[in-house]
Amino acid sequence: MKIYVRQDKSFIEDRQYGGSSLERLYNTWYGRVLSKFILLPVFSTMATAKDRRKSSAKKIAPFIAEYKIFMDDFEEREYVSFSDFFTRRIKPGRRPADQDPSVIISPADSKVLCYDIGDDLKFTVKGSVYTPEEITGNCTDLSSFAGGKALVFRLSMDDYHHYCFIDSGRVLSSNEIKGKLHTVSSISSKYKIYKENHRIVNVLDTDHFGKVIYIEVGALLVGRIKNNGALKFEKGQEKGYFEQGGSTVVLFFEKDRIKVDDDILEMSGNGIETKVKMGEHIGVCEYV
Repeated sequence: MKIYVRQDKSFIEDRQYGGSSLERLYNTWYGRVLSKFILLPVFSTMATAKDRRKSSAKKIAPFIAEYKIFMDDFEEREYVSFSDFFTRRIKPGRRPADQDPSVIISPADSKVLCYDIGDDLKFTVKGSVYTPEEITGNCTDLSSFAGGKALVFRLSMDDYHHYCFIDSGRVLSSNEIKGKLHTVSSISSKYKIYKENHRIVNVLDTDHFGKVIYIEVGALLVGRIKNNGALKFEKGQEKGYFEQGGSTVVLFFEKDRIKVDDDILEMSGNGIETKVKMGEHIGVCEYV
């Protein structure tokens, strides 16, 4: 699967961590049998236990080299385990949020796709038809999101796994929905992962973009979503982080609220994700 890099208008191949194992899990009969256990949160907890041991620190240097992680961005300290490294923090100023109030920023280092929410409140992600009610557990009145936008930010193992608020405002509600832990890679596209996976659904009242649904989705080998519990927030303020594994942030915007950048829209129309950084400009208010 190709990923668009907007800085130099190039394309790179997506590198799936543990890809061969995931292929066997999703595309063999015995993998589908085992999946009844493997997709449960308890499996991810057990499978990552070894990465919380001191001995797992030896995996860090090869991982940095293989995925070309730019370590100058991150705090300079000794990591006591691979899990400790996974939740590493960025240096101050390395992910500045565009503070123009009309600008929408990316909530995370990730790969983003944009979808139109139909007037019937349906949209299609990788061949699966969703409604906001399915993903949110119908936690709020969603009628104003008909005709709006859905933005899906996929974080892979090599991404920075902290995420931020996209505007100033306040949290209206937060609801945890228990579920499975499918991988969020394209390998699981036959499953409705954003309906089935463990997730936390937050309804935000933002100062410049109206009501926004902000959803953290756990995934295989993660499942642990660590929110900071802020009820009032500023643009660019850290909201929380994911523990080890891939994961996703999904944002729903109401109709006529935002205009997403043209390159992201073009790539999304072709089914190609765009690589973005936390705090990066990805669109503006619709009325700008």
